[in-house]
Amino acid sequence: MATIHVDGREYEVDDNDNLLQACLEQGLDLPYFCWHPAMGSVGACRQCAVIQYQDEDDTRGRVVMSCMTPVADGARISLQAPEAREFRASITELLMTNHPHDCPVCEEGGECHLQDMTVMTGHNYRRFRGLKRTHRNQYLGPFLNHEMNRCIACYRCTRFYREYAGGDDLHALASADNVYFGRHEDGVLDSVFSGNLAEVCPTGVFTDRTLSSRYTRKWDLQTAPSVCVHCSLGCNTSPGERAGSVRRIQNRYNGAVNGYFLCDRGRYGYEFANGDDRVREPLAREPDADAARSISVDEAVDRATAVLSGARGYALIGIGSPRASLEANFALRELVGPDAFHAGYDDREQAMLERILEIYRGSPARAPSLRDIESADAVLVLGEDLLNTAPRMALSLRQAARGAAVEHAEKLGIPAWQDHSVRQAGGARRSPIFLATTCATEIDELAAATLHGGPAEIAAFAQAVARALDRDAPQPVMVDSETGALARRVADALAAARRPLIISGTSSHSLGLVNAAANVAHALCDGARNVHLSMITAECNSLGLAMLEPAPLADAFERARQQEDYVVVVLENDLYRRGPRESVRGLLNNAGHCIVIDSLLTATGRDADLVLPAASFAEGDGTLVSSEGRAQRFFQVCPPAGAVRESWRWLQACTAGEGVAGEGLGAWNCLDDVTAACAAAFPGLAQITAAAPGHAFRMHGMRLPRQPHRYSGRTALNAATSVHEPQPAEDPDSPFAFSMEGFHGSRPGSLIASTWSPGWNSVQSLNKFQEEIGGRVRGGDGGVRLLEPHSELNLSWLDPAAEAPAGQGDLLLLPLPQIFGSEELSARGPAIGERTPEPFVAVNAGTAGDLGIEAGGCVELDAGDGVKRQLTLRIIPSLPDASAGVPEQFPGLEGLRFPARASLRRVEP
Repeated sequence: MATIHVDGREYEVDDNDNLLQACLEQGLDLPYFCWHPAMGSVGACRQCAVIQYQDEDDTRGRVVMSCMTPVADGARISLQAPEAREFRASITELLMTNHPHDCPVCEEGGECHLQDMTVMTGHNYRRFRGLKRTHRNQYLGPFLNHEMNRCIACYRCTRFYREYAGGDDLHALASADNVYFGRHEDGVLDSVFSGNLAEVCPTGVFTDRTLSSRYTRKWDLQTAPSVCVHCSLGCNTSPGERAGSVRRIQNRYNGAVNGYFLCDRGRYGYEFANGDDRVREPLAREPDADAARSISVDEAVDRATAVLSGARGYALIGIGSPRASLEANFALRELVGPDAFHAGYDDREQAMLERILEIYRGSPARAPSLRDIESADAVLVLGEDLLNTAPRMALSLRQAARGAAVEHAEKLGIPAWQDHSVRQAGGARRSPIFLATTCATEIDELAAATLHGGPAEIAAFAQAVARALDRDAPQPVMVDSETGALARRVADALAAARRPLIISGTSSHSLGLVNAAANVAHALCDGARNVHLSMITAECNSLGLAMLEPAPLADAFERARQQEDYVVVVLENDLYRRGPRESVRGLLNNAGHCIVIDSLLTATGRDADLVLPAASFAEGDGTLVSSEGRAQRFFQVCPPAGAVRESWRWLQACTAGEGVAGEGLGAWNCLDDVTAACAAAFPGLAQITAAAPGHAFRMHGMRLPRQPHRYSGRTALNAATSVHEPQPAEDPDSPFAFSMEGFHGSRPGSLIASTWSPGWNSVQSLNKFQEEIGGRVRGGDGGVRLLEPHSELNLSWLDPAAEAPAGQGDLLLLPLPQIFGSEELSARGPAIGERTPEPFVAVNAGTAGDLGIEAGGCVELDAGDGVKRQLTLRIIPSLPDASAGVPEQFPGLEGLRFPARASLRRVEP
């Protein structure tokens, strides 16, 4: 620590910081543009100037850029000296000479960092009378708008896009006052992190295109804390709502999870919540009718109650969901009973999830947060194409790769915040990262070495690594000399690391691969290293559902075959994505009654007798468990409209009658009651009540407002029906109010929905809410970890043998997860739809030649499931020989099992 003097006052600050960061951490207002807490300093904008004095006798001082000046004990600076203020005002005036004064129509207006800094520097009069520079804007895809005339050349966009996120199609073009930030030609930005430009840009150059389609001012958006539902990482988000529809998603800072950034699927996948395929009223299908008809809530409850009154014991089958909250799944389990509550995923995935829980609970290896991953100094990835299965983790892995360069720069005396100096001094140095995946990925450039193969080959390679680390590990199946040499190289790198990390997961559909990854971690856990093991799961609550100990889905199919009269209740799930088509069809069509509770009308819903409209993440509250084992609470941002309600409330309403199974559901008055009951029933979930404060929490006796203090138009929104201000909706499940009235001050971190501070209207105001820049938020980062490492290794070596693929055919069918299209909810959104490729099947060039098929041609895929699919052929050179890959869960490809044997044949045009 160091003591500095700022305008005559002493402050104790971190001596590893620069002066700008030190001042901001002390709550001082100092303007800046180019600096960003996650990307460090480059000194491009000259806006953060201060006066630095040599000693207490120096009265003149000199102008320095605070972002480029390290903290020194005893340093004396002034933010308020006239020379500093005049310098900063002159810089702002220069930046504004070409900037259009279009704040009233600019989409960034009211949330603009440039506006804030202009006011902060005191520049309020435009003297420039010449012609302003103008640029032509580009089409950059469905996610972002481009308004280049607003640019102030801070270089934040290209620094994030190219240097932090690894993109290569956004450039700083031209020079001087004609610099242009864009692509070499119009076109979609390739990076799956491009949406962050809307928050990184301090002006309105890059803005959210999906928000533009239904534009509203930022201060008129109602917000609440939420959690991304589009993968298993649990990134924190802030949905913005207006007039009953979600308008945008912003990043919600969590120091342990997503930090400052989101992937594009998490940012733009929300559009499904506004879609035409939402179920907004109960639907009933009569036995002889072809289509379902809308019915009232009362009729729906009466029908469901009558059906459930006749269902007792094994005649009632409940199927949960990995995309539904813990509370919703628990309510269904209480309704049908533990033995009749079945997993909402296939048996192979369930076996992997149960093994992951066993590993986490019995190993000293720790499940890392995304922040932990950034500090890993050696990484082995087994079977996961991270950019498509856990994209935000891929971004963290990119930062981990820079670790060696940062350490080398520190040895030279260059602090980590000196970004370009670190990059220049570090050169090509990278921490060792090894990738073993099905085929080449977009992060292969980070890798010291790669290996491509099927799950069996990757599992054998991983076991060879474990054997090289520990001679007591099981002997791997035969690997060739080249693979064996690579395994020894990987083992040496992991053994030499202080913070080794193993990453695997369920996307390869191989229990053997999960076991092999655990064996590598097992071999590393000798007590001398801080070993991390990350197991990626498929969906936002996959691990949470597994912790409720459901019966296998195959048992439900078997019970349906043996039972003549049964009722099936499906919770927020499309079973045609989960199991064999004929088994699912038999379960649903042979049921005496089928009730589906879902927010979307799926193929399963179309086969149901009764469909009840469930709340989406935007309309409901609940708890999700991430792949890290972190339980986090999400809160509704808008009240459920019409017949929509949370799934657990539907289940409670339908069990209120006499003689209905699950009568205990009637004792729940609010979400807290369900959460507490779930925590009491499962010791492993006992801490979920601490994920966020309950509904009775108040600050100084007041609720917390969802609407900002500048929210406007509350009466005008409903003027077509009434000129009187409507009564705010009641919320019995959270401390939040659907109002602008309430406590606007400090609160627990899990209840921070958005950030605002006087003079700081943009997302940069986050600095005012952190304990330290880039650290925890005040009040603590949201969520609670449920799975901590065991002090001793309680696991024996696990069997790494990969399962033999089912089916018949010459090719091994492998999944190719896609960030856009493979996840069920986000795939329903228009913007994501524009980035989703058409379904295809891929082979390498040698396999294509052997089969006599050509790229771009039409081929028929026979995976042995009774459905022959015609697809376009792609050539992916890195795919293993005698294998074929298809995008996972794409339209027409739902329900395919992996890995499997399949065949391809050319279809004549």
